[in-house]
Amino acid sequence: MTKIKGIAEIVLNVHDVDASLKFYQEVLGLEVIGRPGPVFLKAGDPAVSIPQMVVLFPLPPEAAGFDKPRTLHHLALEVAPEDFDTEEQRLQKLGYEIRYGQHPVISSRTMYIDDPDGNEVEFICAA
Repeated sequence: MTKIKGIAEIVLNVHDVDASLKFYQEVLGLEVIGRPGPVFLKAGDPAVSIPQMVVLFPLPPEAAGFDKPRTLHHLALEVAPEDFDTEEQRLQKLGYEIRYGQHPVISSRTMYIDDPDGNEVEFICAA
């Protein structure tokens, strides 16, 4: 049996690297840790041996748009329970239409917005 310690990275194909970088860096606050080519963004605890990352992989300009349903259903990013309401208000002030849901397995609070390519990004915290 494998002993997985966590998720090291999620790689997203993107049509507009600048728009996606602005979203993940400025809206979500992820730190760029590597480029050019794919953009590597740190998305988690800096104390881990392998950083948790979201990677933006640029598609060629002639790449077709994404069809639905997308392969990636959504990605979820954990926030501290004490930060959830503040994040919700901040995202609303930025003009994002927030959707809410109920996790089917864990007791949590969740909200969702879309990135520039239509990927659903979930914010989740313990209830």
